[in-house]
Amino acid sequence: RGLLAGTDTDQKSVSLKDIHFDLFTGSTISLFEITEEELLGLRDRIPPLDNPIYESALDATWLAPTDLVLGFIARDGQAYAYPARILNFHEIVNTELAGEAIVITFCPLCRSGVIYDRHLGDRVLSFGNTSALYQSDLVMYDRETLSYWFQAGGEAIVGELSGLRLEAKPSTLTSWGQWLTMNPETLVLSRDSFGNPGYLAAYQRDPVLGIETHLNGGGFPFPVTDAALDDRLQPADLVLGIEVDSSSRTYPISELGNAAINETLNGTAVVIFALAEGPVVIAFSPELGDLKLTFQEEKGRFIDAETSSVWLISGTAISGPLAGEQLTPLPSRTTFWFAHVAAFTHTTIYGP
Repeated sequence: RGLLAGTDTDQKSVSLKDIHFDLFTGSTISLFEITEEELLGLRDRIPPLDNPIYESALDATWLAPTDLVLGFIARDGQAYAYPARILNFHEIVNTELAGEAIVITFCPLCRSGVIYDRHLGDRVLSFGNTSALYQSDLVMYDRETLSYWFQAGGEAIVGELSGLRLEAKPSTLTSWGQWLTMNPETLVLSRDSFGNPGYLAAYQRDPVLGIETHLNGGGFPFPVTDAALDDRLQPADLVLGIEVDSSSRTYPISELGNAAINETLNGTAVVIFALAEGPVVIAFSPELGDLKLTFQEEKGRFIDAETSSVWLISGTAISGPLAGEQLTPLPSRTTFWFAHVAAFTHTTIYGP
């Protein structure tokens, strides 16, 4: 279609007919059909947050222990929690933490929580919301080139940057209670970040309540291609996905329970710590200098076979010869199965 509202739609890696704009009227229109006026009217209809405000955990009394949060630990060690209550209505948070430019992304329709590095080569990108969906998942745009990005995969699918991918950062999608136990000094995204008091009432409701039942019954909110219909798992099974080079591995969270999973992916050692409470699942490198550790789970703690040190789910050793050591978290993403497999079609699945 050529240049459309600043986006070069001739450069693309997916069909324009498979990108569907939510008209917020119960109907949709594809990128192949939409007019420039309609497109501009929908841009940032779901407003991203560009100036996030944080509050202490003590002030976040409005959060229930079971509330879903997307957690991140900055490179200075400060923990941050991004509640789904807020992300449901903004989906994108552009921020810089400890000098690191990142974007927090969340799609309520596929419970896809992924944090990306905003650096792409020499560029630092910032992101807005197209109000479109691809594979029933959020489509972002970068403000610098107006390219379109498939959120679950972090891949540009239309525009100048088509085919390029953002680097995922380590993150944890879990309950507020579990995140707070792991990180009692965490900061929390404030409900004042958008600066519109009218949103306070919206943050109290769940706009996608019951989405799992709907999806597992075959009712996708927006059209998907065959890539999202892989029946190795149920569409709404929540999974952790990790990638090493071109290899992708998927961990079905509900099947893991309490576990330590020692893996090698594309020649890289990986350990997955999992607890059913939360639930919480985190991928780490098991290597500390020249020492490669192997783990087993015992009563909610993790014991390495090499030194018998005891580790928490956070990857911190609390007793034994390695007390005080911290495992390095690995980049990961948590999402419903249908969106993950649409982004990583050749992923393998871990089976207990």
